[in-house]
Amino acid sequence: MACGAAREEKSDTASLELLPSAPRKMNENKPGGSQNSTCVFCRKNDDCPIKYGEKKTNEKWNLTVHYYCLLMSSGIWQRGKEEEGVYGFLIEDIRKEVTRASKLKCSVCKKTGASIGCVAPRCKRSYHFPCGLQRECIFQFTGNFASFCWKHRPVQIITSNNCRDSLLCTICLEFIEPIPTYSVLRSPCCKNAWFHRDCLQVQAINAGVFFFRCTVCNNSDIFQKEMLRMGIHIPEKDASWELEENAYQELLQHYEHCDVLRCRCKEGRDYNVPDSKWEIKCCQCCGSSGTHLACSSLQSREQNWECLECRSILYSAGEFQKAKKHSLPKTNVGINDCLLEESSPKLPRQSLGDQHKDLLRQGSKFRRDISTLIIELGFQVKKKPKKVVINKANIWNSALDGFRNRNFNPSYAIDIVYVNENDHFGREQPGSKQEFLSLLMQQLENSPLFEGSLSKNLSLNSQALKENLYYEAGKMVAISLVHGGPSPGFFSQTLFNCLAYGPENTQPVLDDVSDFDVAQIMIRVNTAATVADLNSLVNDYYKYLELIGCLRLITSISDKYMLAKDILVYHVIKRVQAPFESFKQGLKTLGVLEKIQTYPEAFFHIFCHKPENLSAKILSDLFTVHTLSDVQTLGFWNSYLQAIEDGKSTVTMEDILIFATGCKSIPPAGFKPNPSIECLHMDFPVGNKCNNCLALPITSTYKEFQESMDFAIKNTLRLEKEENSHFI
Repeated sequence: MACGAAREEKSDTASLELLPSAPRKMNENKPGGSQNSTCVFCRKNDDCPIKYGEKKTNEKWNLTVHYYCLLMSSGIWQRGKEEEGVYGFLIEDIRKEVTRASKLKCSVCKKTGASIGCVAPRCKRSYHFPCGLQRECIFQFTGNFASFCWKHRPVQIITSNNCRDSLLCTICLEFIEPIPTYSVLRSPCCKNAWFHRDCLQVQAINAGVFFFRCTVCNNSDIFQKEMLRMGIHIPEKDASWELEENAYQELLQHYEHCDVLRCRCKEGRDYNVPDSKWEIKCCQCCGSSGTHLACSSLQSREQNWECLECRSILYSAGEFQKAKKHSLPKTNVGINDCLLEESSPKLPRQSLGDQHKDLLRQGSKFRRDISTLIIELGFQVKKKPKKVVINKANIWNSALDGFRNRNFNPSYAIDIVYVNENDHFGREQPGSKQEFLSLLMQQLENSPLFEGSLSKNLSLNSQALKENLYYEAGKMVAISLVHGGPSPGFFSQTLFNCLAYGPENTQPVLDDVSDFDVAQIMIRVNTAATVADLNSLVNDYYKYLELIGCLRLITSISDKYMLAKDILVYHVIKRVQAPFESFKQGLKTLGVLEKIQTYPEAFFHIFCHKPENLSAKILSDLFTVHTLSDVQTLGFWNSYLQAIEDGKSTVTMEDILIFATGCKSIPPAGFKPNPSIECLHMDFPVGNKCNNCLALPITSTYKEFQESMDFAIKNTLRLEKEENSHFI
């Protein structure tokens, strides 16, 4: 039927990609008198975003619609770009749909203009969106955007009900009868969790797809799928509390107070001088207690320190084994000062510390393996593939075009096809997703979006900021991780800590400064020996310090520490605040940033360090033999790997992996499918990157095998490198 075809088209283009931008643009073009305008579909002038979606008026065409009325109409789909018409629905299409609906009578109010029809076979009921709500119809804001009348709507099947007479709605805490009806819904993951439909809808609008989850068990995947089936609209946007600027600023203040029982500092417990024995070190677990280095006999700030409360939690959780009794060493201090600590009063502003303590109390539950975490993220990827066309000679721009396409959805599986810009016939060749993501991460590492040599920080590139490239870069990293690609491996510890713990809780180091002139200024500040030298330096760089807001009155030589810290924080963090916020928003794609902030220790290694070097054993274990293979050739293969490890070949382990899979390292989640080996009667080896399969040549001698492998691998990789070198 034509209506069914329209629904399929609308699913492909409108889908959830349309939803996140709706609240953002709804009020931008809304005229002052739009509150009295009437929706062309339902003919109501109500302005209730929770029930009908935002109401928007196109002044040029004098046309007003409710978002949900437009989205759920059966005979219309999004054919334009998002900024065209109304959310990408063209004006002429809206008019045609209004004309079509004018011939249909609403089964509820009996008036014409019923643009929504029940999708059940042979059901001819049509209705306006508000009338459908009144009659308790179900509207599914996903897939084909199906609607069901009151006779055919989906219901929740409860096999047994052992609950007492009444339970609390876990959102509003009012009593409800635990019977599944239209207005009462049950959690699919917790048998005694019940909700009012209206409470769920309000929570979904505020929380968005990244934070909407079961209020009892925190499950999101199963819970959201069931709520979408039962007609709850979950917009793909960030939570409303995350969009408010500096909403929790007071909770993120850095703690600077010495809390040990016997503070030795004559200047007081709040005295803090970086890079000295009077620097305050925060508890590594909660961050809401502190000590001077000297007050806890710490030799340097790199040493770990836990407050008394966190240490007791760690011991009770089995983190440490109880030490054997032994006599105290003879020292000038009779009792270790660490034993004299007292629990500091926990201020409400230190919410991050409380969160860390909660993690510790749960023991090893939060010390998760990184591959498991990434596999869990991968569960949200739908099997339905979306084709992404990539010009291999221009990976970066091809990826940008593909990811920015309105039909692209990061939650769908990615099907890579390569095209050659010199091929006038436009022929497509199947490509390896993992190879594409590996090449994309290499491009990102070498892009002007980052600065530094090995450990990189975000740069300040006004053109990239204007083109929203930092957001796209964050999205690329998220997509690579969730879809089985490699991790970045080039982030500085400072950049990672800013993402995981927030810039307010991160202290950069001198190595983060890639600008030679700024580094020289900081070195001069740190090496100033007298107040006169320091004042002379301030005079030399007066305009620069004034420009960056770091100009301060110098009264003592210890002021140099704060001056150096101010310059460092400005250059590494404050200067790139806009790129950082944009990059962070992109990294929220598919919930990656939330996962990083929940398990920072697990993600730190793959973000800040390159994968371990490959060895003969690693490659031998990585490739499996699935078919009956030539025993002699497999022996040659193992000997060949050992020869490479011993430096007897110009080919490297990474070359072999790239030749077979397109990746120079093993992705954190592993390969899919697993790399395999087969032996064939041919002159040279063949690497099938789409299937991660390496075909070995069957030869009579090891020398022939080695020469064949060396020649094919080196020349194949050389040709591929030459094809990509002009863009890199």
